[in-house]
Amino acid sequence: MSSDLDKLAASFGDADATVDLSNTIAEAWLALLFFWALGLTVLYQFITRYVFNDSAAWTEEIARYLLIATVFVGAVIGVAKNNHIQVDFFYRFMPQGLSRSLSLLTDALRVAFLASASWLTWLLMQKMGSYQMTIVNLPMNIVYGVVLLAFVLMTWRSLWVMWRHWQQGFSVLERTANLS
Repeated sequence: MSSDLDKLAASFGDADATVDLSNTIAEAWLALLFFWALGLTVLYQFITRYVFNDSAAWTEEIARYLLIATVFVGAVIGVAKNNHIQVDFFYRFMPQGLSRSLSLLTDALRVAFLASASWLTWLLMQKMGSYQMTIVNLPMNIVYGVVLLAFVLMTWRSLWVMWRHWQQGFSVLERTANLS
């Protein structure tokens, strides 16, 4: 019992290790910026509602759009790290050549899907025209512009991941023990 407590106590010292942010991608900093803007907006909403008893009407709408921006830009991080949900069960039982071919096809389909989503978002923005946000007098295309930027960045990052998989000769689908 005391051995388990000693291990637990020793594990808290691991948190004192130096944090290295030099490999943090630019999209992560952008997602962090949106997240902090969201947090400050919700804090402002809380203060105006419960402290001053006069809620600022714009905060709910802007918080919703900042959450959308945080999620979409955060999805770029998932693409760059190649850690979105993927099913690798069948790859374990396939012959290596088939597994490699399907892995490359999966990478190509991901690029095609994200490029299509980018294009469709662009078309949607063209149809939206000068449509305004509900409460705040700003164009709705600001929100869709962030979504478009995120889709374009996801497309670019998925191309980057596909290139890495091609260079190293395998993907995480083929070799689950080796993270790509």
